[in-house]
Amino acid sequence: MFSPPELRQDPVTGRWVIISPERQKRPQDLHVTPAKARSRDDCPFCPGHEAMTPPEIMTLVGTALQAGPNRWDVRVVPNMFPALRMDGALAVGAHEVIVESPDHDASLASLSVAQLTMVLAAWRERIVALSRDARLRYIQLFKNHGASGGATLEHPHSQIIALPFVPDLVRAEIDGARRHFAVKERCVFCDIIHDEIRDGRRLIEENVDVVALAPYAPRFAFETWILPKRHGSRFEEAERGEYQGLARLLKSVLRRLDRALETPPYNLIIHTSPFSEDVSDIYHWHLEIMPKLTRVAGFEWGTGFYINPTSPKEAARVLRAVAV
Repeated sequence: MFSPPELRQDPVTGRWVIISPERQKRPQDLHVTPAKARSRDDCPFCPGHEAMTPPEIMTLVGTALQAGPNRWDVRVVPNMFPALRMDGALAVGAHEVIVESPDHDASLASLSVAQLTMVLAAWRERIVALSRDARLRYIQLFKNHGASGGATLEHPHSQIIALPFVPDLVRAEIDGARRHFAVKERCVFCDIIHDEIRDGRRLIEENVDVVALAPYAPRFAFETWILPKRHGSRFEEAERGEYQGLARLLKSVLRRLDRALETPPYNLIIHTSPFSEDVSDIYHWHLEIMPKLTRVAGFEWGTGFYINPTSPKEAARVLRAVAV
């Protein structure tokens, strides 16, 4: 017996979603498009193929930051087909690729915690470096995983696009957080963390540093948020222990998604505050993971409403039940 449809409003942005369980039979029946494997021979991100990419910006080897074409564990290069360039005449920005492992067949879920912590360190280093350019206002770090998730290469990688303005969606989050703070004198994300841990029904997993939960008004089936328990507005200013805690929890959550949903494509996005303004009291950095299980179609594009066939309580229950 399915629950009746619900209209839910995101407590931060005010965005509306429709939770409609009748649109699917059960969580494992959601559609997953398998990724197509490609040869390592023509992969520009595999070791030995460094000449196939633009000159590298940075490499990480073990825990030492160094430059040069030596052995690497994480490698950062300019995007060969950038959305924006620093020397652009009309649109200034940057577009970089973080190659997350030398292993062509790896994924964030399969990386060791130490390797995943290095990936987070590379994300941090590049955000810090790009934030020093006064022309830039916001950095969006994201990962497209799987063909349906928008990845054109299977080799594990993520991307950074630096923008000369703050995007509207980011501004909506900040404005919503500011409205909450004006009334409650507290961070809305801190309140969400406290309420979800106390309630427990949408809680997926937690450790001493971070928490993973299914948000109250998710746009997509099995949408998952990972938030630090300690308040902080900037991802790049997190404490070292928080990155290690994040690596452990991120690996676990992705393994849960892989096992529950048969290795779905997904998009991972870091939400962090603009470095062009101080919103340290009101904003709270976090990660959002959105599996690509349903299609966005005419109703969503026409109204801005998302129809989600899986309630967040059910998604959290399914993911908690997975053994990792």
